[in-house]
Amino acid sequence: MTNILVGHGKRHDWLRRGWTVALATLALLQVSVAQALPIFARQTGQSCVACHAGGQFPELTPYGRMFKLNGYTLGERTVPIAAMAIGDLSKTRFNSDANGNPINTKDGLPMFDFASIFLAGKITDKIGGFAQFTYINYDHQDPDGRWKGHWTSDNTDFRFVDRIMTDANDLIVGATVHNNPTVQDVFNTAPAWGYPYISSTISPVAKIPNLPLIEGGSLATQAVGTGAYLYWNKLVYAELTAYSTADGIWSFLSHGNTEGNPVHPQIYLRGYNPYARVALTHDWGPHSVMVGAFGFNVNLYPNDSSNFPIFGTGATRYRDYGLDAQYEYLLEPHTITAQARYVRENIHDPNNFVLGDNTDADLNSLRLKASYVYQNKYGVSFSFFNTTGTPDSVHYSASANFHPNTQGWMPEIFWMPDQRVRVGIQYTFFTKFLGASTNYDGNGRNARDNDTLFLYLWVASW
Repeated sequence: MTNILVGHGKRHDWLRRGWTVALATLALLQVSVAQALPIFARQTGQSCVACHAGGQFPELTPYGRMFKLNGYTLGERTVPIAAMAIGDLSKTRFNSDANGNPINTKDGLPMFDFASIFLAGKITDKIGGFAQFTYINYDHQDPDGRWKGHWTSDNTDFRFVDRIMTDANDLIVGATVHNNPTVQDVFNTAPAWGYPYISSTISPVAKIPNLPLIEGGSLATQAVGTGAYLYWNKLVYAELTAYSTADGIWSFLSHGNTEGNPVHPQIYLRGYNPYARVALTHDWGPHSVMVGAFGFNVNLYPNDSSNFPIFGTGATRYRDYGLDAQYEYLLEPHTITAQARYVRENIHDPNNFVLGDNTDADLNSLRLKASYVYQNKYGVSFSFFNTTGTPDSVHYSASANFHPNTQGWMPEIFWMPDQRVRVGIQYTFFTKFLGASTNYDGNGRNARDNDTLFLYLWVASW
């Protein structure tokens, strides 16, 4: 196959076009956001750097974690509205499938990706929340190939919190209602807030193709979680949450997903599904460290060919166990952060709703990432990912050897000229894709053909 990145002239042309659009947009957007302050910064009187490590949203500092654990209630009530938008460009190393059709129809083209509106902040001294609503500009294509947009509820987290302080103890006790497993977590090892914080949404080959349920995001804006947590002496964090279908009175948490929708069907969970989390933390000087573990047990009903739920014939059980760790060094002008997460999932599918060759299968995921930010402006990140699992001819039918095994690296450099603006370049290297380095699909496509260059402009305006 011919590598489409070989032509230096073409490569430079689309790079120049991409950067011209990005910088022009940046110049225009900086005019509108230069005098604005974020909701939480406005509420607390602190800069964004106080809550976000090196200014890199969404990584939280110890102060940022305490702000969230206290239910977003620190400080004074203020105007609770904010917005953000992302424009980007993605380029696939080899953008043709076996039939010569483009894999990414917007390959190498600058695009407005999505925008979000936020309602967030302090409601009372003990109640606060965070609600995000997102418009995805290139959500899906209709039968004629035209791109369609989509409005959806996004990350949402409401909390009731009390803090009990004595000479010997500092105890935070809280309750949370949210719509995305782990969105309530305060560590950046949690899948909902894990790296990459932004990546290509348009390229079908830019992401890891198979992940454990807790990492894959399929329950995001589909389930409602009601739980309780505690944080004792800034040392022990513990949480227990139950997840069920976000329908009925909770349907506002799954807005954008409906029964029978061919693109965004509602996913139904059987009963209440438990999630447990524990973490040990320690802060000293500019250093902060966390080690933790979590477990998630979920039973999902299948959908029929028209995307309506099938009740009464059983469910598929996903049981996920995870270990994670995080380190931060925060001392201006330097910020260093590192996260590690390992998840092992067992899929029990006695009715073969998902699996074909097995009734039980395992899936393992390892994610590692480190970042360095200088002067809260110039940053670099580097991550590694590796997924392995039990082969299955139905569940992993896109693989010639029916394996999910995918491995690779992701370097990124970024620049934050303002605490509300980030410009970045990210590259995804695949060393293995769906079980092989070469000819993984049986049609001659290699893992490195899916390598993706991703340029983005991320702007928040409050």
